[in-house]
Amino acid sequence: MEAFAVPGLPEFEAGDDIAHEIEAASDLRDGDVVCVASTVVSKVEGRTADLADYPAGPRAREIAARLEELTGDERDPRFAQAVLEESTDLVMDEPFLLTETRFGHVGVNAGIDRSNTGGAELLLLPRRPSESAERIRDGLDADVSVVVTDTSGRSFRHGQTGVAIGWAGIPASRDWRGETDRDGHELEVTVESVVDELAATANLVSGEGDDGTPAVVVRDWAFGDHEGSENLYRDVEGDFVRQALRGWRYDGD
Repeated sequence: MEAFAVPGLPEFEAGDDIAHEIEAASDLRDGDVVCVASTVVSKVEGRTADLADYPAGPRAREIAARLEELTGDERDPRFAQAVLEESTDLVMDEPFLLTETRFGHVGVNAGIDRSNTGGAELLLLPRRPSESAERIRDGLDADVSVVVTDTSGRSFRHGQTGVAIGWAGIPASRDWRGETDRDGHELEVTVESVVDELAATANLVSGEGDDGTPAVVVRDWAFGDHEGSENLYRDVEGDFVRQALRGWRYDGD
């Protein structure tokens, strides 16, 4: 397969048409996968904010004071308030905030960004990224799939990688269960998160920092003859790591 950045895209602002700009800058083909950074999706959807928009409540002030005590760094309780308002579940509250967003993604600080914000203090994740992906897909002439990506840290590993937070025109995963390996053993648990793998591929090409490009096309990749699934985020009942974290407390060592 081939992956390449879409060249010459503008600095996106609220109300801009992402699909139109991608269409004008690239020769899309049926079957392509278009990966779009969540930062530009958030910008065009007006998901920018300032700290003044989040007067801190008692819980936010408590969290900020505790994090400041643990880290020695000054913490703004208004930022903690923004994280709380963008979350449905506070998985960890020390030594950093790990939360579940309203669309199911679990990440640090509800995915709120303080870089590449387009002049605002905060850039929030899209409210419903899969709906955002569908709107972009509907605006493109070619029959493509769209994945909205973000960068995310991973448990047990250093560094960040690209992950999918929204998708359209493609299942989230392909299910290998019931098929056999090269030794003839039946696969019982293998469900491949293809949208995450495509997002990671795009992240390799798009780059980071001020060299980053907001859209990547993956070409000549096929989902294959597999069952698909829309399940990407674990249910709490089956997420044993999250259950363990709920009973864990940071001791500062």
